[in-house]
Amino acid sequence: MTGNNRRGLILQERDRHLLRELAEIRVIDREQAKLVAGFGSTTRANVRLLALVRAGLLKRLFLGTIAGGRKALYALSLQGAKLLDLPYRAPRRRHDEVLVADFFVAHQLAVNEIYCTLKHRPIPVPEAQFIKWASFSKPIDGARSLIPDGYVEILAGKSIAAFLEIDLGHESQKVWKAKLQGYLRYAVSGQFESGFTQPRFRVLVIANSERRAEAIRALAGSLTEKVFWFSTFSLINSDGFWSSVWVRPRDTQRQPLW
Repeated sequence: MTGNNRRGLILQERDRHLLRELAEIRVIDREQAKLVAGFGSTTRANVRLLALVRAGLLKRLFLGTIAGGRKALYALSLQGAKLLDLPYRAPRRRHDEVLVADFFVAHQLAVNEIYCTLKHRPIPVPEAQFIKWASFSKPIDGARSLIPDGYVEILAGKSIAAFLEIDLGHESQKVWKAKLQGYLRYAVSGQFESGFTQPRFRVLVIANSERRAEAIRALAGSLTEKVFWFSTFSLINSDGFWSSVWVRPRDTQRQPLW
């Protein structure tokens, strides 16, 4: 069923696209919804999102802000998932619940910022193409516990295959060391090439501060000079994801991914 629902809403292709995207990225704010679904204005986005909420196809949440206000967030509802036969991976939060210090949701929104940049914004590299994105609910390394925040493939003359790791300052150095070691084991195991049909991968680590990025980079530098690339949200927001905002484990010279 992809036509009218029980409340009389005529489901448009843009609505279907938004629901399919939410099956992948779980939760979005209004600005991300505008970019993902191609809304031309904030007013139009607000009206349509509210209509989808009232039709029961989206679940609405509220995130408390530092200023004391509330920001609306949207996730795929169970009804919306069933309507388009989509996997249901929304945060386990009540409809219209007000979230305070919800690390899972904050982390997912940060992941989505990079997802939107990679898939829905122009790539300022000649003939570059977004190829694929993957999310993970299970470890990629078999019985171990390596679950990346995302995976992307970009093609522009040569292919870039990269796992994404977002750090908002909530994980200890011990956790990060185990994660770095897990990626290094995975790189030499042969599992990546057989599973993703790519010869090699990078790990893009994006931190919420220069201090955090440097701490993780130093830890990686004690293990390897390869695989990992480091940046921060502030650098990416100011200079651009594809600019010279990346450093390697043992080199502080900023460089682009290409």
